[in-house]
Amino acid sequence: MSSSPSTDDSGALLGPADIRELAAALGVRPTKQRGQNFVIDANTVRRIVRTAEVRPDDVVVEVGPGLGSLTLALLEAADRVVAVEIDDVLAAALPSTIAARMPVRADRFSLVHSDAMHVQELPGPPPTALVANLPYNVAVPVLLHMLERFPSIERTLVMVQSEVADRLAARPGNKVYGVPSVKANWYAEVKRAGAIGRNVFWPAPNVDSGLVSLIRRDKPIETTATREEVFAVVDAAFAQRRKTLRAALAGWAGSAAAAEAALVAAGISPQARGESLTVYEFAAIAENKQG
Repeated sequence: MSSSPSTDDSGALLGPADIRELAAALGVRPTKQRGQNFVIDANTVRRIVRTAEVRPDDVVVEVGPGLGSLTLALLEAADRVVAVEIDDVLAAALPSTIAARMPVRADRFSLVHSDAMHVQELPGPPPTALVANLPYNVAVPVLLHMLERFPSIERTLVMVQSEVADRLAARPGNKVYGVPSVKANWYAEVKRAGAIGRNVFWPAPNVDSGLVSLIRRDKPIETTATREEVFAVVDAAFAQRRKTLRAALAGWAGSAAAAEAALVAAGISPQARGESLTVYEFAAIAENKQG
């Protein structure tokens, strides 16, 4: 592997041979436990950066950079990149990969060796964008944690399992609309932003992937209820999604009668089900809980 990028447009980015060579040198075998599937296609990472609309003044946080495929493409486009990596071996190797392949940008890269679910602060200026190929098994909790913890993140583009992408972007009334859909909507306008084939990964996963775009709301949802209070209603409503809200929210409200009172006060039929409600309606229910 050449230690200095060539002068052509894609010389700094990692291709299939580079990825396998790096992995072999590090003794890395992608693990199912961490949902590791490394992107081996330079065109795909460029497409992700384009779709994320990364700008020259952006401070991008990337979760799970792996061997650095997407990291390098982000560094080409952004002002700074902060990568959060939990894996000891990958975290130790990434700075030298960046230094070797993109030396002129290496001082704009920071690594946080940590579990993204526990990250409370990041080095440098506040992040303006989150771009990540998220491990399938932790995609939703990691995404929600980062949006909650770092309100400066305006734009997010994540690559997740196709079914997770569908759930995140689902609208009320859709059969896959649920807790991830509502909670993501609390923070942002959410939409599907494309599909990713299996052959751009090593190893190739046995599921398809999708891109999800989240643009943070200009103004937070107006409600006197806290986020925790609204999310408690959401969790209760979907814990028993086949039940009417009057029944599903009985435990949350203290009784079915109290749940009905909160629903009526919020202008929602007690016979409705959670999958028909918008995030605004969940907020209204939370506001009207008695006691």
